[in-house]
Amino acid sequence: MKLKKMLTYNIKTLVKFEVIYKFLSALIFMPLFLGGFRLITKISGYSYLTFENFFSFLTNPLVIIFLLILLVLLTFYTVIDIGTIIVILDSSYNEKRIGVRNSVIIALSKIKKIFKLKNILLSFLVIFLIPFLHIGVSSSFIGTIKIPEFILDHIFKDKFLLSLYIGVVALLIYLLFRWLYGIHYFILEDCDFKEARKRSINLSKKNKIKDFLVILGVQFIIALIYVVFILLGIALIVLLYKLWGKVNILGNLAITIIWLLIAVSFVVMTLLSTPISYAIISGLFYKHKEKIGEKIVHVNIKEQEKNTINKKFKTLKYIVIILLIGSGTVLTYEVINGKNDLKIEYVRLMDVTAHRGASVKYPENTMRAFRGAKEMGADFIELDVQQTKDKKLIVLHDTNLKRTTGVNKNTWDVTYEEIEKLDAGSFLDKKFKGEKIPLLEEVIKYAKNNNIKLNIELKPTGKETDFESSVVELIKKYDFLDSSVVTSQVYEVLENVKKCDKNVKTVYVMSLAYGDILKLDAADNFSIEASSINKLLVKKLHNAGKEIYAWTVNTKESISKMIELNVDNIITDDIILARDTIYTSKTSDVIQEYIKLVNNLFK
Repeated sequence: MKLKKMLTYNIKTLVKFEVIYKFLSALIFMPLFLGGFRLITKISGYSYLTFENFFSFLTNPLVIIFLLILLVLLTFYTVIDIGTIIVILDSSYNEKRIGVRNSVIIALSKIKKIFKLKNILLSFLVIFLIPFLHIGVSSSFIGTIKIPEFILDHIFKDKFLLSLYIGVVALLIYLLFRWLYGIHYFILEDCDFKEARKRSINLSKKNKIKDFLVILGVQFIIALIYVVFILLGIALIVLLYKLWGKVNILGNLAITIIWLLIAVSFVVMTLLSTPISYAIISGLFYKHKEKIGEKIVHVNIKEQEKNTINKKFKTLKYIVIILLIGSGTVLTYEVINGKNDLKIEYVRLMDVTAHRGASVKYPENTMRAFRGAKEMGADFIELDVQQTKDKKLIVLHDTNLKRTTGVNKNTWDVTYEEIEKLDAGSFLDKKFKGEKIPLLEEVIKYAKNNNIKLNIELKPTGKETDFESSVVELIKKYDFLDSSVVTSQVYEVLENVKKCDKNVKTVYVMSLAYGDILKLDAADNFSIEASSINKLLVKKLHNAGKEIYAWTVNTKESISKMIELNVDNIITDDIILARDTIYTSKTSDVIQEYIKLVNNLFK
């Protein structure tokens, strides 16, 4: 009942604040923070960020200073959201009416001490710890922070890293629930964050596991209610179609109303997600304080302070108006000067690339895997190229032969004659015993005769001789320029390829893509780790006439996301899944699948 009271007593204030906060986030503060980061990269001399230069960027002293400043500002703005919600919920718990302006000004007066050095760990809590754990108590502003998918894939494939990851997550959960009430003490009782942490630790001493289960349990129930509401609405829509038919005006009106209700419920849930989370925490906070006999301190709303509050709010309002005008002016300037291109990109066909061949079913980077990729309908075969001791170009991913052949030797230490004797198939299954590591020339011949394109990734070790030129000569020898792309994670390799022949189509393989990557003119196109791809990046590259490849995409969900983003080429281990998902992408999503199910029930 207390949870209900906290959410409903000042519900109008909560909703108004969240609408304003999200509006200002989208229109002003998010662009300002992104602009601040762009300014950092520009001042420090980095016009773009890739995996190759990312660590040198992070260790630049100037970058460290600017990032720390940006981190403090981001913490301040994020805590405004959390702090204002806590103030409103506290007023509701105390059965006091409070408006948006009062709650914001009170929260600001409590939060200003965040700039003191002793409160630095508050940044760790609100920016890193809470979003990392994804338990639903993050501010909407930072709730999308997550570990990149390619890093998680690497962690999950390594037992040691996975164990370490699980240990770190367990430690972070432990820390989070020790500090969970720190923000409440910080906001409501005017103590610094060091004192707030101590008091939170004392309050949560015997309650960490229970609190964790309560928070997750309540949110699961709320999410379940929401999903059931949507599914019932869709079922009702389908039933109305069955009863009245598509041409009936009354039926269509009812269906429209139901869709509107579903849309409104989605908006309401989005607006209230953070308040609901903190209402749960606030309820636990007050309950634990009552249990141990600790005094509950509420925010003080005095009538005589209203004039001061009104003056402060007017000042804040003028600042917001100035920021709105400034943001609009900057956006207009960027559009006019071509820095923010609003052109609609061209509709493109999407290709499927078999990652190291049909590597789910057959041994990677072998002729059997390449034949399998052709049989499964791949448009491209992605393969990795290295050079042997005798300068032969072989198709192999690892620099060491042990994983795929069992021989613990590096590629630059063996001749092709030695490699020919190795078994590159048994590591996957004994039935593939005898599969060989092929030469690049052998693969090009096969691709040429079977009308399939190649994505040839060069993996330099530093031991090669005439590496790029040898690959280019081989491609030209078989007149394969139009059916191949040469790719690499090392930008210098692409520059060398272009020096050999500017007509070779090159693709830069990137784990991270930030800034003006179009300045990388040795790259005709870009192959980017899927979690780093967004609509703005795709649009920017398409409008510049570039293609974007997404790697390595192996689930239906991630493939569907890449389809929605309109990438040009999906690099995957699961060719059939990618093909099926692309074919059904225009008609198949979660809602439509549910509609099909309901339709079958009413037949």
